[in-house]
Amino acid sequence: MSALFLLLGRHDERMLHALVLRRRGLADPLMRALTHLGDAWFTICLALALSFGVATGLEETGMRAGFALVVSHLGVQLLKRTITRPRPRLPVGCASLIEAPDRFSFPSGHSAASLSIALPLAVALSTPLAAGVLALAGIVGFSRCYLGVHYPGDVLAGWLLAAGAAWLSTPFLAGVLR
Repeated sequence: MSALFLLLGRHDERMLHALVLRRRGLADPLMRALTHLGDAWFTICLALALSFGVATGLEETGMRAGFALVVSHLGVQLLKRTITRPRPRLPVGCASLIEAPDRFSFPSGHSAASLSIALPLAVALSTPLAAGVLALAGIVGFSRCYLGVHYPGDVLAGWLLAAGAAWLSTPFLAGVLR
């Protein structure tokens, strides 16, 4: 099993290095800004705002998003403290473009949080808006690698946690809301 993790880790590192070596200065401020769409303060406020009727008709969506956010966050924290994968080592001459929120990399909490909100919201919105919301969540995940604070595998794991949590939100809330 550890041989598999070493192989995946080397592949993850190669993909990250290929990305950060191709960064362009014009995209740096945009990636720094968009990554904050996965911050706790933003995702929690958005889930609460939806739950309490800021957008009429999306209250249940807000509750699903809030549930998915809590479940994915618990999964992220459990895995971060169990696996304890260190933050990426970047190539010589490259640095992280933001401060990492903690010392562990796997899985990406920002990726999980943004998709935990985006999936329930996408289900409730029209197709063009849903595609935009999902694209923003995808960009948040991409930004974590671009900025040098996560490996691609960390982002993928965060998205999988979010997808599982969003999927669980439907039966859970159906029982609660009866």
